[in-house]
Amino acid sequence: MAHDFTSGKLARLGLFDEETCRQAREVAARVQADGVETVRVLFADQHGILRGKTVMADGIDSLFQRGINVPATLLLKDTSHRAAFAVWEENSGLSGPMQGAGDVLLVPRPETYRVLPWSGHSAWIFCDPVYQDGSPIAFASGAVLQRAVDRLAAQGMAVTFGLEVEFHIFELADRADRHAEATHPGAPVQTRNLTQGYQYLTETRYGEVERVLDLLRRNAQKLGLPVRSVEIEMGPSQVEFTFAPDGAMAQADAMVMLRTMAKEVCAREGLHASFMAKPRLHNSMANGWHVHQSLHDLATGRNLFVPEAPGMLSPHASGWMAGLLKYASETSLLVAPTVNSYKRYLPYQLAPNRISWGVDNRGAMLRALMAPGEADSRVENRAPDSSANPYYALTAQIIAGAAGLAESLEAPRPTTSPYCEDAARMPRSLGQALSGFKQSKLCRDALGKEVTAYLLQLKKFEWERYLDTVSEWEQAEYFNLF
Repeated sequence: MAHDFTSGKLARLGLFDEETCRQAREVAARVQADGVETVRVLFADQHGILRGKTVMADGIDSLFQRGINVPATLLLKDTSHRAAFAVWEENSGLSGPMQGAGDVLLVPRPETYRVLPWSGHSAWIFCDPVYQDGSPIAFASGAVLQRAVDRLAAQGMAVTFGLEVEFHIFELADRADRHAEATHPGAPVQTRNLTQGYQYLTETRYGEVERVLDLLRRNAQKLGLPVRSVEIEMGPSQVEFTFAPDGAMAQADAMVMLRTMAKEVCAREGLHASFMAKPRLHNSMANGWHVHQSLHDLATGRNLFVPEAPGMLSPHASGWMAGLLKYASETSLLVAPTVNSYKRYLPYQLAPNRISWGVDNRGAMLRALMAPGEADSRVENRAPDSSANPYYALTAQIIAGAAGLAESLEAPRPTTSPYCEDAARMPRSLGQALSGFKQSKLCRDALGKEVTAYLLQLKKFEWERYLDTVSEWEQAEYFNLF
């Protein structure tokens, strides 16, 4: 059966070129050959959560011809799934379909097609959301990252990222599915530990949960994710998956796939996977997302972070790290995006609480892992957490590091006491992160005013809901006293 997409709406709008049409034809043939019944047509929203519609397999040609419509309000929701923007008000600052809760268009990315190994009859395909006329939505997270990648490429460079992702796997004790718990957001599920106690990297703990870890690992590998290791992490029921190095967009996609796969596969097993930064559970450890990064020359492929001599930094490594440090507070909103994220920045918890770098030091924000002749020389940023939108978070690395190079910055002296030295503190709250982001000339210039205004409104809405909520701490502190 021939599939011709060159005359479809997406091609006419310039959204599908000849190569994309070729890839689409291959995917359309594979859908039939794979025996797929349903295709989940998805995009990563502003929180890195997949949203979309499910179409029947025989609708794949229509998808590649003209895309699929979804409500624009999916791009306007905060973490509670409430609309964070006044879509019905005339002076909301919104325009087009955003103003009246109309439709935007999802443009499929054929290279992201994956048959779901835990489902078998269903497949994923990721999309880019655009306006109906094909014009880009500036704040769509994939578009934000692609622009940063393209700007760096125009300077003859590319970033390679390697990921370490920490998360929890719990037994599901109570689904919190009673009618009274169907709140906005829903009541948190109740869980039990899958492993008991703190036993970092111990073989016996791995043996206890090998069946579950094998299940997640095999599904990740069948999705094509470059899993490098599977580890028992520090806290009870905490594990870590690490990925081999790859480009920015590939790694952002991989992070979204891992999080979604883990949650869906665990749910089928009566388990609950959580990537929340700091769960409110007894003796629970925080989940970090450690982003390894190196800069390469596009013409030669040379790693620009490899130093010439021991104890030295290459000029590119020094400038890139200096940029990450200088703009850490201003870009924090992109790597630690939730109220909960800032409960992780505590001393002596293997998470940074100050803005500093160290040589192979896991307490510092930046951990330098560079040596002469080592082609994998890199820097690890330990500030992001596992709840971050990966497209925004990797964008933050690129714009801050590139700014350090453009400004000819040099990294300060490394720290050996990252929790004791008098370095600047990491932001202590989402409110502080919002303030730093709002005042950032770098973010306005690199992301654009539309993107910064959008993110400020989105996260301000979440922060103010938090401020308006009476906490358990307040009840315990004041209810009896006054």
